[in-house]
Amino acid sequence: MSKIDPELKKKLLKESQAPFKGLRRLIWIACTGSAFLGLFIMLAKISSGNEMQQNNLLIQLVACVLFPFLLFLESNQEN
Repeated sequence: MSKIDPELKKKLLKESQAPFKGLRRLIWIACTGSAFLGLFIMLAKISSGNEMQQNNLLIQLVACVLFPFLLFLESNQEN
């Protein structure tokens, strides 16, 4: 009946169940990199003697934990 390759059909069904998975992974990778770069810059400023608000440092640390965790969840999700 169907002339579609079974492997291709399985791949298309998987993509239709989780659309934009690659785009979401790319966004999590970019946010993770941005969070760690921001933390690095913030720690460099603190080490040079500039004062930083603790709230800003806490937000940056939470971002450095949250975004890799979301990336981990995205990569381990079975669809």
